[in-house]
Amino acid sequence: MSKAILFDLTKCTACRACQVACKQWNEHKAEETSNWGSYENPKELSAETWLRMRFIEVERENKLDWLFLRNSCMHCEQASCAVVCPVGAIFKTEEGFVHVDQDWCIGCANCVMACPFGVIHKDHHKMRANKCSACTSVGYNRLADGKEPACVTTCPTGALEYGDRDELVAKGLAVVDRLKANGYPNAYLYGEKELGGLHLLEVLDDAPSVYGLPENPQVATKDMVSNWLSSLVTAGVVTAIPFWLLFKRKEKAKAESSNRGGA
Repeated sequence: MSKAILFDLTKCTACRACQVACKQWNEHKAEETSNWGSYENPKELSAETWLRMRFIEVERENKLDWLFLRNSCMHCEQASCAVVCPVGAIFKTEEGFVHVDQDWCIGCANCVMACPFGVIHKDHHKMRANKCSACTSVGYNRLADGKEPACVTTCPTGALEYGDRDELVAKGLAVVDRLKANGYPNAYLYGEKELGGLHLLEVLDDAPSVYGLPENPQVATKDMVSNWLSSLVTAGVVTAIPFWLLFKRKEKAKAESSNRGGA
């Protein structure tokens, strides 16, 4: 049942149709932007922008070259955000995507600080953390209904593909092999092995560092008792929610995740 999204930069034209589709499907507001010296806008992800295309300028053989990269949640198999969530509000779906349960999130922002890719942001109006859910969190679950994520559906060039993760890894590696054979010796499939395997796979024609991606991302760790309590105090919910209920929720989330994995 493990699924993934494959981003193939060799087919991407940076049209940003995926970026628009994400906004439309999730009913997010437009953000005020400005010319800050790049074609990419907005400047960074936020609680209202879950996906954006990055435009990276590099000099190759004395000429300017553009690199395009999808910037959104990587849906880590070993997800730091889930590790540090004190109430079990973050869990993996049946397909392997990382979901933030808005009904349980307490806005402590542990996940924001723990994410090695900087993709989670706190909505300061709703006081909840939010990010790409692979179209599983608004209205009805597109994936459960047999549909692809909105970004994949709208891509006009086939640069985004949704399907079984193992099959997409094989496809991505085949593209990497072609790139290496055609003068890109550092071509790499990002996500094949990082953090236990990401559910957003990205074909790169250069080293991850050139794209601003961590070469060896690590899973966050924390002291379970003291930091959980500190998070709850910060969020101001210790007196509002029985402490035992929070632990019960976390254990329930673990059990549900185990059941999904064993199904």
